[in-house]
Amino acid sequence: MIRPTLSDPGQALRDLMAQDTVVLPGVYDAITSVAAYKSGFSGLYLSGAALTNSQLGVPDIGLATLTEFASQASRICQAVPLPVLSDADTGFGENWNVARSVMELERSGLAGIHIEDQVMPKKCGHLDGKELISPLEMAQKVASAVQAKRSSSFIVMARTDAKGVEGLSSAIDRAKRYVDAGADAVFPEGLATEGEFEAFRGAVQVPLLANMTEFGKTPLISVDTFRQLGYEMVIFPVSAMRIALKAVLAFYAELHSTGTQRAMLDRMSTRQELYSLVDYADYVSSDTNLTP
Repeated sequence: MIRPTLSDPGQALRDLMAQDTVVLPGVYDAITSVAAYKSGFSGLYLSGAALTNSQLGVPDIGLATLTEFASQASRICQAVPLPVLSDADTGFGENWNVARSVMELERSGLAGIHIEDQVMPKKCGHLDGKELISPLEMAQKVASAVQAKRSSSFIVMARTDAKGVEGLSSAIDRAKRYVDAGADAVFPEGLATEGEFEAFRGAVQVPLLANMTEFGKTPLISVDTFRQLGYEMVIFPVSAMRIALKAVLAFYAELHSTGTQRAMLDRMSTRQELYSLVDYADYVSSDTNLTP
């Protein structure tokens, strides 16, 4: 139901990390967030790629704005009582832009964000041809982000795409520099083997996030394996959108071909299932029982 955001979402996510590896399914709007919450997850990940694809219908090349990210984050954080970690692309600009981004995104109710060390226009982390800003420029962005956060528990995570551009050793060196600048956690993007994840874990002494996306540079690795490797968070950023989009395309093809949805009814959530998901009865009951 619509509710105030968590009073300290950053601490809520930190507490979860202290207990176990946190699985953060990718969401991109309020209804996917409610579905993930009711499926039993304890935290969520707002995917920049899924947000950009679903809200703008364009590739993940940095076209979504800070305002669009903050607005979507606010809706999600009101819809579910869970800590939400969000992509924040390259911070939406340079140092002062990064500072304002932290202010707006923290105010939306997020537990934390990650910013990356790519040059704009950015590319998906699992594509070739990426370009990086200098380690100094990224460290300055991290420092600006840390200085701008209101709550000490709000998580500023540094993502590095250096492995695919400069190699694993450079990615580790960059990560250490970002930690020295104040990063609370690190997201090493585009690692290609369990051995690389293990090497990164052994070298970087802050919480680490693993990206378990499909069809990219990283082979499919289970949450249990990441737990054994010592990773505090695992995201599945675009999985739900890929599932949903394939189902939507199948429905549209059927409707266009036959002129009826009859053959697809068994693949749909029923009216009652949808009403149950969004707590329709609770809203009606609350409205009926209001007293002045």
